[in-house]
Amino acid sequence: MSLSGQYLLLQLLIVVAVLIGVVALSLAQSARTFERVEGRRALSAAETLAALPVVRSLLPDAEPRFGAALPAVAESVRTVSGSRFVILAKSDRTILTSSDPSQTGTKLPLGASRVLSGRAWTGPVTVDGEAFLAAHVPVLDDSGHLAGIAAVGREYPSMLERFGDAVPNLLTYLGVSLALGGIGSLLLARRVKRQTLGMEPDEIAGLVEHREAIVHGVKEGVIALDPDQRITLANDGARRLLQLPPDCLGRGLDELTVHPQLREVLATDQQDPDRLVLVGERVVVFNRMPLHSRGRIIGSVTTLRDRTELSALEKELGTTRATTDMLRAQTHEFANQLHTISGLIQLGEYDEVVSFVNGVSLSRTRLYDDVTTRIQDPALAALLIAKASLASERGLALRLDEGSALGRVDEDLSRDLATVAGNLIDNAMDAVSGTPDPTVRVSVSDETGRILVTVHDSGPGIAAERMDDIFRQGFTTKTSTSDGGRGFGLALTRLICLRRGGEVTVRNDHGAVFTARLKKQNQC
Repeated sequence: MSLSGQYLLLQLLIVVAVLIGVVALSLAQSARTFERVEGRRALSAAETLAALPVVRSLLPDAEPRFGAALPAVAESVRTVSGSRFVILAKSDRTILTSSDPSQTGTKLPLGASRVLSGRAWTGPVTVDGEAFLAAHVPVLDDSGHLAGIAAVGREYPSMLERFGDAVPNLLTYLGVSLALGGIGSLLLARRVKRQTLGMEPDEIAGLVEHREAIVHGVKEGVIALDPDQRITLANDGARRLLQLPPDCLGRGLDELTVHPQLREVLATDQQDPDRLVLVGERVVVFNRMPLHSRGRIIGSVTTLRDRTELSALEKELGTTRATTDMLRAQTHEFANQLHTISGLIQLGEYDEVVSFVNGVSLSRTRLYDDVTTRIQDPALAALLIAKASLASERGLALRLDEGSALGRVDEDLSRDLATVAGNLIDNAMDAVSGTPDPTVRVSVSDETGRILVTVHDSGPGIAAERMDDIFRQGFTTKTSTSDGGRGFGLALTRLICLRRGGEVTVRNDHGAVFTARLKKQNQC
């Protein structure tokens, strides 16, 4: 059934229910009107009968079925008043005359009447199983004493008669109600269809079910906000990644105590299509788009993709690339050395060849010895040697402080140390590129229960106003070397340090000095 048809049917049901109520009210009202109007007429006829002199004089000594005067007077009153019955009874309720001769000599049923106390009364009585509206009036003798009772009764109209009296008005009410209900239903249906873009209720329900199935069926997180930053939609992926409670719909970001940086990402426009954000220990890609409807913004929708595993693969790829760069740098360096040796041989300078080979061997051996004698962890030592070769190719100086010392560590800590040191050294080499005498100094020390990694570059340092924001720059893939930003790797470095119960700090001392502290025992 169409929406307009449903509204019309609903209006008809309402009209029928109202009409039934009106009928019941009309019937009850007609019964009360009958008792009020006809009761007055019956009471007037009974008072007239009781006040007749012939009744007052003959009633005290009258006997049932004797005399014709009282029956004639009673019948005359009944005929004139149009009553159903007229009865004259003695003070002991013995009926002397009645419109129904079979009642003569019987007792008059009084019901709740108070006529025996000398007061007139009107109300319903039952005579021979039928209900009547009766009026009882006391008949007083010349001395004022109760001599008898004058009773006049009128028959209640049947239910069909009362309903027939109300039918003309009910038909009018029904016609007006149907006309108003039909017009109102059509107008309401048109307004609702305009608001629902012309769709019927089953189409709306199907669309909502289809949307819910799609939204909750995708692996990526989807979260939608209204202009007041209240959550209007959040699928299972978004609730899992953002750790939202089950009753988050309809609640604001402030009420849910969402981290201020996450709130900024969800509530502000972004220029780039993807934005990397650290949520706990997970790397999440946010893509926020505003929602427009009829030329106005009605909110925003943000998709979330978990890139933690992909970031781990990128980290492994970065390690492979570093190794490749090291091999390429060494190949380039060895090629130059071989060319030099070949030229010396062609010139016959054999003593110079021996001296050159010994010098190269000594330089390479000194580099390896400087690292391996101080850093006994193979992964970190290999990283430092590779970074030193890469720095040499880029025209930079990478030095390991003489006070550095580190023994072998477990595999997890070795991997974390390589990540932290690699990120800090990469950022330091980026910072000193293009500066006079570019130098990066690295210090690694094993303190009681924790390991200290310090990277000091000779670059411009970090602006004082950015000291507190430097690690939050990891929330975006945009990097800036001019303002001290060190990219996403700094946020990962901070995350690893915090996970191990340590910290990473930065200060300026003729360049930027990053200090990372990692406890040997993992805190997670």
